[in-house]
Order: sequence, then structure tokens, then C-alpha cells
Amino acid sequence: MGEALEGLKRNIMCGELREEHIGNTYTVMGWVQRKRNLGGLIFVDLRDRTGILQVVFGEEIDNNAFIKADEVKSEYCIAVTGTLVKRESINENMPTGYVELQGKEIKILSESETPPIYIKEGLDAAESIRIKYRYLDLRRPDMQKTFIIRHKASKAIRDFLDEKGFMEIETPMLTKSTPEGARDYLVPSRNYPGMFYALPQSPQLFKQLLMVSGFDRYFQIVKCFRDEDLRANRQPEFTQVDIELSFVEQDDVIKLNEELIAYVFKKVLDVDVKTPFKRLPYKEAMDRYGSDKPDTRFEMELKNISEEASACDFKVFSDALANGGSVRAITLKGGASMGRKDIDRLGEFVKTYKAKGLAWIALKEDGIKSPISKFLSDEQINSIIRKTEAETGDIVLIVADKDAVVFQALGALRLELAKKYNLIKEDKQYNFLWVTEFPLLEYDEEEGRYFAAHHPFTAPMDEDIELLGTAPEKVRAKAYDMVLNGEELGGGSIRIHNSELQEKMFEVLGFTKESAWERFGFLLEAFKFGPPPHGGLAFGFDRMVMFLAGIDNIKDVIAFPKNQNAFCYLTEAPNIVDDKQLKELGLDIINVSKN
Repeated sequence: MGEALEGLKRNIMCGELREEHIGNTYTVMGWVQRKRNLGGLIFVDLRDRTGILQVVFGEEIDNNAFIKADEVKSEYCIAVTGTLVKRESINENMPTGYVELQGKEIKILSESETPPIYIKEGLDAAESIRIKYRYLDLRRPDMQKTFIIRHKASKAIRDFLDEKGFMEIETPMLTKSTPEGARDYLVPSRNYPGMFYALPQSPQLFKQLLMVSGFDRYFQIVKCFRDEDLRANRQPEFTQVDIELSFVEQDDVIKLNEELIAYVFKKVLDVDVKTPFKRLPYKEAMDRYGSDKPDTRFEMELKNISEEASACDFKVFSDALANGGSVRAITLKGGASMGRKDIDRLGEFVKTYKAKGLAWIALKEDGIKSPISKFLSDEQINSIIRKTEAETGDIVLIVADKDAVVFQALGALRLELAKKYNLIKEDKQYNFLWVTEFPLLEYDEEEGRYFAAHHPFTAPMDEDIELLGTAPEKVRAKAYDMVLNGEELGGGSIRIHNSELQEKMFEVLGFTKESAWERFGFLLEAFKFGPPPHGGLAFGFDRMVMFLAGIDNIKDVIAFPKNQNAFCYLTEAPNIVDDKQLKELGLDIINVSKN
């Protein structure tokens, strides 16, 4: 059984003790990292979230404490009172390595069984075990450092926005389902049988209503939910830094958020982020990098060789161009030495992005090698080489197809090659940029209608409004994404604040006036009462913390994450509920199998 504290108070943390504290008496509390019994001396490494302190117990220091210390094992929770002295054997690798506590009193607050995972940095254990025993996983020093960073980041955000006149206002977790985009998580209502709440995918509509309410500057660090098929760095519930402000234009929102990011990186990492960030229109980003979130830490830009390819007899090229597509290429410096098997693997790689294959031209020391050279004249090959700026020793990699396929395939190939050939040299390099002028709409051929590229409340660029009725696919949005090292850090837009334009937007999206009012009537109604021009942005806070902590797995920055199938090994959620609960909700489970 564990002992009670009986009024004993901790007066310093383990990791805070230094040489200037020598000679004083302290009480520390924490968990036993390890114990070493050297006969007349017992050494205990005691750990709390600030670090590890060596505690020494000796027969001559205090025999009762020495006898009791011999009972402790790893992960016992203990309290120790003693005098701080200088260590005889200094450990320069520990912040507390110059001192140790001579233990004169010890309380065993609770015992511990042998943990199923090691409490150490750099643990290599199965994800399922780490999530199941997350409370132990979170004891590990590297995990605790991550959550200290997370706390510092959230505090810095709040401090900055408070200084800028923002108010943190909470919006509802139980709201109305508006199924545009990802699937909602639904919550059945007991008071309204057959009806459901939805958990919010974002506070979008509520924060716009707050602008109508006159709260000029709003923010919220808030949980959001999406019931979607998960990828490696997606979670069904995630944290968003949600920001909205009135009487602004795009440049105002961009400037504010650059200042916010610079403040956070300085406060948390002491890194100076240079502002303003570079801006790339969406079309330029796609043309140059094949991505709307380009990683600009390395070169290897896409080159459009459609004109050069148009004169050749290669059917793959001519078919792509005849169908309105393009022929584009990237050049891998020094890649001509690549073996045929490696090139074939790259061909299979681009096929996973719907490309039909990969053409290539290798500029070897003994001449040009290419499987398509028989379809091209020397002048045509040379013109491609000039356009792609290839030199002897390089390889030109080419994809021909619809633009969407070409961009997706070459954009992904560019990143794959950068990873494989270590093209990103600096470890702590932060390349921020804005991608702007996104398409307002995307056309879904299967459903035969347009969808909002961001959401239905994004304003079109003023000069493109007249195209909504004639050429919707050409309309650009007042939308902007902040990109960091090839990842979207946040995104937002200037919103529509005119009810007539908002109704027009719903019409283009295929809503009847009745269905638009049925789903979004509360917003349209609010727009009758003097809405201000407004806009905002939302950051993925978990992703931001990943960058700040230098971590590549989103689960490691979330205290209690779920696996890639949205299952929690710790609580075994989701799970069945009592028949009584289902009856109260008017629900009956008719099929629990997953299609």
C-alpha cells in the first residue's frame, strides 16, 4: 500500500536543482527511473516532468531511509527529503549532473508492477501498445518535452491574439449537419427522436455569425471532428486554431498571421522567422511544383515541354496533348547513373498516381540514353534538354497525361526523389510561403456538378464574379493557404458577406433556393442585418506542434490519439452501448458489419 503525504510538500522539481542550490534541504517527488544498490550506498534516479535527479541513500546518511530505499523498484512513485550536495562523479550529460540529493526521509507513495513498455526516450514499441498504455507512454521524457512545447505554443498564440485585441469565444460542439465535404460524426437526440446533432468539422458558420454580432476579432483553440478515411497524419478529432476578424481584406489577414507565426516560433524555439512570406498564385505553384503545398527547400521544378513534345511522333505525348493535357518533366541532377531497375521502380511509383508511365532521357558521359529516342529527332531531344536545363550526368523524367494527373504524379515524384537522394540538406529549415488565388470551384464529373474547393462561404475575387454564371471553373477565390516545408499549416479566405452573392454561390453549387435555406437559412437570415466584410484563417494546431517539436507523427503530439482506423486501444472506443440507451434514443442496430 502507498503512504499518505501527511502534509509533506514538494518544494522543487527534480530537473530544477543546480549547484547554486547546494547545502539546502529539499523535498522532491516523482517516479523511480532506476535503482542501483552498491552495498553501503543506494542510488535512485528520480524522474518528474522536468528531468532526472540522482538521489543517494546511505547507511551513514540515514539508516532508516537506506533500508526503506532498498524496497523501491522502477516506476515506484516516491517522495524524498534530503540535503543537496555536489556529486563526486559528475555527469555532464544531465542538467542536474553536478549535484545529488542525500536522502534522509523517503515515502513510498505507491508501488508499480513491471511496466509493459520501457519508460525511456526513443522507445521503439508497437503503436497499439503505446496507445493502450498511453499513460505510461506519456511518462517518457521525450513525450513530456513535446507536450511542454504544445503548452508553450498554445500560450504564445493566446498571448499574441489577446495583445491584438482578439476575444476567445467558445462555439457549440452539438450543431447541425451540413454535409459538404467530409462526413460528419452524428449524435442522436433523445428529446427529438429520429433527429441528430453533428459534431463540428470547424466552427466556420458560428464564427461568421460572431462577426455579424460585432465581435470584430474572435479566436478559439478548438476540437474539430471529421469522419473520414484516415491517413498517417490524420486523426478523427483534431485541434484547430480558429481565427476570424472583421473589416479586413486578404492582405490584412495574411500580415496578422505571419506575425502570429513569427511570434510563436520565437517564443517556443527562439527561431527568427523572416516576414513577409513569399506568395505563389495557385496556378504558378502547380506549374512549378505540381502541388498546391510546394516544398521549396530544394529545386527540381517542373518544366512544361508540351511545345517541344508536340512535334514528335511518340503516341503517348500526342494523345495527351490531343486530349487537352500536357507533357511535363523534372530533372534529377546526377541521376543518369541510376540503374534500370531503379528507373522502373519510379515508373511504378507514378502509376500509383494514375500516370500511364514514365518516359526518361539520361545524359550519360558516353551519350544520351532513352527508351523514347527512336520517336524523337536529335533536335527534338536537344530542345527538351535545353528546356529542362539538363546537363551531362542528369536524368530527365517525363509524364504525359491530363494536367491533374501530370501534376499529381510529378509533384509526388519530386518529393520521393528529394527523400531518396537527401536533397533537403538543412535539418532546421523553415520555408514558409502563401499559396493564393485558388480555384473557387471544383467540378465532379461523377456527380455532374461543382463543389466548393474550400467551402461555400469563400468569396470569389472581385474581377471574377461575373464569371460565376458563364465560366465557373475560371473563378478564383479570395483564399490563401500558409505552407511550411511542403505541408499546409493553415488556410482561410475572405468570406462572402453579401446575401445575394451567397445565394448565387449556392445556386452554382447545385442547391435550389429552398435547399440552401433549409441547410444554411440561419446564416442567410443573419446576412439581412448588416454583416461586415470579414475573413479569417484556421491553423491545424497538431501539425503546428509537429513542426515545433520536430516530430513526423501526429499521434505523438496528441495526448490520447486513435489509430488509423479511428479506434482507441486505451478505452476500446468505439464500443457497444446498452439496449436501454438505444431504446431511449429510438434507435435499433440492424447491421453492424462494415461494407
